[in-house]
Amino acid sequence: MKPVCPPKPDVRPPIRYGALQLESRYLLSPLAGYTNLPFRRIVRELGGVGLATTDLVNARGLLEGSEKTLQLTQTCPEDSPFAVQIFGSEPQQMKEAAQLLESRGVHSIDINMGCPVNRIVKGGAGASMMCRPSDTVSLVQTVVEAVQIPVSVKMRLGWDDSELSAPFFSREFEKVGVVAVAIHGRTREQGFRGVVNHDGIRRVVEAVESIPVIGNGDVTNVAEADFMLKSTGCAGVSIGRGALANPWIFRQLVQWEQTGAYDPPGNFDDRLELLLRQFRYLLEMTTEKRAISMFRKMGHWYLKSMRVKPALRHEFQLASNLDEFGQAVRQIAAEGPAVGSRSGVLPDMHIPVPGGPVERW
Repeated sequence: MKPVCPPKPDVRPPIRYGALQLESRYLLSPLAGYTNLPFRRIVRELGGVGLATTDLVNARGLLEGSEKTLQLTQTCPEDSPFAVQIFGSEPQQMKEAAQLLESRGVHSIDINMGCPVNRIVKGGAGASMMCRPSDTVSLVQTVVEAVQIPVSVKMRLGWDDSELSAPFFSREFEKVGVVAVAIHGRTREQGFRGVVNHDGIRRVVEAVESIPVIGNGDVTNVAEADFMLKSTGCAGVSIGRGALANPWIFRQLVQWEQTGAYDPPGNFDDRLELLLRQFRYLLEMTTEKRAISMFRKMGHWYLKSMRVKPALRHEFQLASNLDEFGQAVRQIAAEGPAVGSRSGVLPDMHIPVPGGPVERW
């Protein structure tokens, strides 16, 4: 039986990022430590993703040839279209980083001015760019004029509640050639506390002339995406942590849009197969030791969503080589979920966001 879902939405025109037409209005948000190439491949194979964006990339590190930074921008023919999100506060560095990415065949550049993390903000990048309107508009214009590929911006509603500046910035960015803006419906001061301000996102939609506004924040299922679209009038929805908990969410959203119904997410066995496939993709990119270390964080959420008991999750985290990794996986496969059945729909899982004072992140 298919799950109950909101009524089928009205037909909307496709989303365009300049000359780039997206296959759906549902985008994978950049998430530090998660939206690497293996995960992007996974969600693309499941279907429904209109555009996938990398983890945020340091413009300076990219120009210096940092191996870790370059790895964040790795792609493959199946990873299309994809955007690289860059951050920085120096216009020349941002310009040259965008040109370098364009020369390597990147389809779109996204400028990060929403990251609330202190180490990014203290360097003048991320959300702190919202505190320097003139300099920020000039920087964005510099990047737009330096490349032929589409440039978008992701930001928060403002630095704090005293001034929600996203409508102003979006209007100014449209004037200098930005093709789309994605808005997380909270301020930097909020971090991830409280609720998403849908009215604030709507004000951004009303502030621009024709570029698409992408709504972001707290969308973990079809009903929440429906509410985001209806309450804000945004052209599309960008999903981050909701995709970690349910990589099938993009396919579900497209099914809902096309038919008014959607299939449930994968069961225990489906998720186990997905875990192993994503890990294999990671092994193709790096060494055994590094792949196992890098995958622990992602594996944790896979196993939580699979309702694997804590002792087995702990054994998985202790694996230090492929033999130990394989042994842990075989034991998990043999025991199945601690709650529910291995072939049925598993309970929904919530992935927490950072807590506490944002200045300490």
